[in-house]
Amino acid sequence: MAKELKDLTKRSENYSQWYNDLVVKADLAEQSAVRGCMVIKPYGYAIWEKMQHELDRMFKETGHQNAYFPLLIPKSFLSREADHVEGFAKECAVVTHYRLKNAPDGSGVVVDPAAKLEEELIIRPTSETIIWNTYRNWIHSYRDLPILINQWANVMRWEMRTRMFLRTAEFLWQEGHTAHATEEEAWTEARKMLDVYADFAENFMAVPVIKGVKSANERFAGALETLCIEAMMQDGKALQAGTSHFLGQNFAKAFDVTYVNKENQPEYVWATSWGVSTRLMGALIMTHSDDNGLVLPPHLAPIQVVIVPIYKNDSQKEEIAAAVNPIVDRLRALGVSVKFDDADNKRPGFKFADYELKGVPVRLAIGARDIENGTVEVMRRDTLEKHVAPLEGIAEYCKNLLEEIQANIFKKALDHRESLTRTVDSYDEFKKEIEKGGFILAHWDGTPETEEKIKEETKATIRCIPFDGDKTPGVCMVTGKPSAQRVIFARNY
Repeated sequence: MAKELKDLTKRSENYSQWYNDLVVKADLAEQSAVRGCMVIKPYGYAIWEKMQHELDRMFKETGHQNAYFPLLIPKSFLSREADHVEGFAKECAVVTHYRLKNAPDGSGVVVDPAAKLEEELIIRPTSETIIWNTYRNWIHSYRDLPILINQWANVMRWEMRTRMFLRTAEFLWQEGHTAHATEEEAWTEARKMLDVYADFAENFMAVPVIKGVKSANERFAGALETLCIEAMMQDGKALQAGTSHFLGQNFAKAFDVTYVNKENQPEYVWATSWGVSTRLMGALIMTHSDDNGLVLPPHLAPIQVVIVPIYKNDSQKEEIAAAVNPIVDRLRALGVSVKFDDADNKRPGFKFADYELKGVPVRLAIGARDIENGTVEVMRRDTLEKHVAPLEGIAEYCKNLLEEIQANIFKKALDHRESLTRTVDSYDEFKKEIEKGGFILAHWDGTPETEEKIKEETKATIRCIPFDGDKTPGVCMVTGKPSAQRVIFARNY
């Protein structure tokens, strides 16, 4: 049975199948009866809850409050912002009726044609429109600003090609929506929240990210600018891990949201929105995991330390429990989540395989002889190394080891990204290098036409125009026209 748990497709053979196998076998999620939707299982949801908890804390530390807005949006709201509706029109799920009735032939239920809605409703693909219609009632004076609101919710985007966590028709996320008196305040907010996302990605997910600005072609529908963090997966594809949008006054004008300034003059409000989703679960899996299963960063692992007793009889089991229970108490006092798995329904070998598959960072195995010797076997998930450590002070040892593992898997991911990052100057060279995957730094003339040509011919997109990096001017690799700086290209999820 232990072998079956770990019988994953190898990454080198089929990376996509490896990912799908791992999501299912590690008990993270499974396909649902609804096309393109998933069931997030308890273990997967526990990881998402830890993400949610840390992000929520970070949002509140920067002055934001949580609120909740309706799932259903009047269709007319979307049409008020032209770019917004164009960007989401193909993904919208529409509610047209509000009642069912029994079919006349007794075959089941059908839509009641008499129950057609006067105005059709959109299941939210994002909430800018419903929120800005609400803000119109909240904002009157400069004294009402800023408004710093976050919402934890689900959204629906009718994706044609889906993959669990990475791209599903329904997914969980948070969306921040803020209103400001000035352009400068809104810009500061958009950049601040991008920094929050980068902080979370690197210090909790152990995923190194590059911060930058999206090109016009990749910009959020309805935004003046979109800021992003981009991560690199093990297979050489990029993944957009979070976005923060400077919306300017577009939505304020669309919904007539004005305030009276200190000079008693009316002005349109300035806006931002920003969000991350359960796509982060996909990033977590694909950045760190291996052919043995999940590798979870300790800062987000639901179980950071698991203790597996090895015994032959009830007497030994009781002896081990007497030694382990104070260790469990001490670990919890140190803020470490720990599980003492003394259940009799599975053999130790099965438990070892299961916790390895589920990415528990530290495993302790302890038997009667270990008690006599005052030792315990320690296995760290990131390297699969085993060693013997003294029982005395083992809780503090594990606490320090968890931080060492957190740092190690970040460094491993960073080294991998750096190994897949290259600089090219010619389009011919670019076409060869993009086939190897990774980030390609190249000059681009800044036009949507050139960007689209590159995308059509190579399937690579501009992931971002990085804030940091090579700012040396050059010439576009495609057209030879002037280029202000190198941008980052990659194929992406």
